[in-house]
Amino acid sequence: MIIKSLSLNNFRVFNGVHDIDLAPKTDAQGNNLPITLFGGLNGAGKTSILTAVQLSLYGRAAFGFNMSATEYQEQLANLIHQGSTVKHNNASIELVFSYNQQGQENEYRVIRSWERNKKDKLLLYTNDVLESNLSYDQCQAFLNELIPTGIADLFFFDGEKIAELAEDKSGLVLQTAVRRLLGIDVIDRLKNDLNIFLKPHQSQAMPQKVKQEIADLEEQKKGFEQASDILVNNADHYVSKITELNKEIDQAHSEMMNLGGAWAKTKKQEEARVSELQIEKKTLEAGIRKEMEGSLPLSLAANTLKGLLNTLDKEAAVKQKQAFTQELSAYLDTVAEKLGGNDSAITAVNESFAQYSASTDKVSLQLDLSERERAQIVHQVEVSAPKSHQTFEELKSRLTQVEDEIDNAAVNISRAPDEERVAEKLDVISELNQKKIAVVVKRNTELAEAKISISKAIELAKNIQKLHDKYRSASNVSEAVKNAESTNQLLNDFAKQLTEVRVKQLETEFIKSYQKLARKDDLNISARINIQTFDVELIDEHQHVINRKALSAGEKQIYAIAILEALGKTSGRKLPIIIDTPLGRLDSHHRDKLVERYFPDASHQVIILSTDTEVDEKYFNQGRFAESISHAYEIQFDGQSKSSSLKEGYFWQQDSILETV
Repeated sequence: MIIKSLSLNNFRVFNGVHDIDLAPKTDAQGNNLPITLFGGLNGAGKTSILTAVQLSLYGRAAFGFNMSATEYQEQLANLIHQGSTVKHNNASIELVFSYNQQGQENEYRVIRSWERNKKDKLLLYTNDVLESNLSYDQCQAFLNELIPTGIADLFFFDGEKIAELAEDKSGLVLQTAVRRLLGIDVIDRLKNDLNIFLKPHQSQAMPQKVKQEIADLEEQKKGFEQASDILVNNADHYVSKITELNKEIDQAHSEMMNLGGAWAKTKKQEEARVSELQIEKKTLEAGIRKEMEGSLPLSLAANTLKGLLNTLDKEAAVKQKQAFTQELSAYLDTVAEKLGGNDSAITAVNESFAQYSASTDKVSLQLDLSERERAQIVHQVEVSAPKSHQTFEELKSRLTQVEDEIDNAAVNISRAPDEERVAEKLDVISELNQKKIAVVVKRNTELAEAKISISKAIELAKNIQKLHDKYRSASNVSEAVKNAESTNQLLNDFAKQLTEVRVKQLETEFIKSYQKLARKDDLNISARINIQTFDVELIDEHQHVINRKALSAGEKQIYAIAILEALGKTSGRKLPIIIDTPLGRLDSHHRDKLVERYFPDASHQVIILSTDTEVDEKYFNQGRFAESISHAYEIQFDGQSKSSSLKEGYFWQQDSILETV
């Protein structure tokens, strides 16, 4: 199978029609280039590509086998593009692929379209000829036979699938995959159909007493089945009642909100908050008064205080000179006494000093403060006043906030209705909730009893089958019965032998794949699969069973990818591989192994959906991976329109397209 093209119309993040060429190209030497690479940041729409392929092929089954028709329609509605500027009511996807069956290759075109809240439509073309004679269900059945969903799960997967398999402690995920791969589930269904055919014929050889016992058991089983059906129907009746009560509860709640119920819920909280704010307000006001009584006023006369400090500095200088003059005068008097008053040098010094003293004595002191008093004033002006002003501004700002909060709280309190009016609605809501709980309990009780009844019916069916098996006789039965019994036994033998052969093949393929992908310092792991339970045991080089929990995250993921590759090769199907964000949990060494040794050889067609941190510039431009790239696209998301578009090239190859021959 080769996927040739995919067309998206109003699908998820893609607005309008987007045609994507997926067919692998060849290089100049004619070698196949298997890899088509999609790059996009998280949320750009990479997963949409994988989802579109799965949805086009499998419809409802793409989302799980347990999805109802209504849920499927809701899921389809969610897939219709809804951007910031456009709202669509319809979408479609078109997938073109070739498939080789028994040596004949055909091209198929699958078109799946849908409108909001309506059933989807499915058209199938074979070699451009519409299969008009096939209904929707027949087209879907044909696609399911062509590419069974159980097989496709081994080829179309994402990082979550890898993580699920890697972290699967029960082994259930792998068991399911192996059973589908080997077709064991089909064999089991065929055996059940044969047993249904054999039951009436086998009863012919039974004693009358055993026949009566089986008839009684059948009657009891029928009674339990009918009782279970009645109980389930009764439980279904309660669903409408629960829905009705939910509507009444919503209505009552809406009426309470209209009465101001939302404000009533917070009234007491608001009142308590107001009390706290009033206390804080008084504290803030006291703090402001304290600052006003202290150094705050000094911060209001900056120019005046600047002049005061200049005056104090000048007077300090004058006082220093005066003190110096007094000290020098006393010293000169002492010198004159020792030398005598007639000395000409002393006379000259005294005259000069008298002139200096005369100029100093003329300066008058207005404040005449001591050094300690001056230091106190300087500290108040330069330190205390600015600090007080800053504290005052902070207190004032917080006081404004508190007053606003008090005003807002008062408005909210005034909006609250009378408690009695709200209490009435609360009582109604409480009463409705009690009724709802009672109905839910009744419904759950009915379902529990139905479960018990159906369990008893199943147990009786097992006892009936045991009686049939006990009295099965090969004599006096028709040729058809003989053939059916022979076929039944043949199916048992075939399933056993097929399982043994294919499980051995799966073990061999897994060992090859794991050894190819693992690092040198990884555990040397092989696998052993139980052919009855399909449990997988990992075996180290010493033949000891490994606890899978002990594996590192990288080893677990390499193990999961190796299992998927082994399952794919064991299936014998040649299908493309589509992988969405496969490298997120791997370290650089494991990434190198996967990129260089898995992707280039994984299949004849490999579609990879990656972020720029997974397949980065190094992988894109060099190595076997780069040499295997057919072409690449970058998915670019527009935040304004909430939509994505496709551009040929990759993150580091915006303006060129890979040349192909």
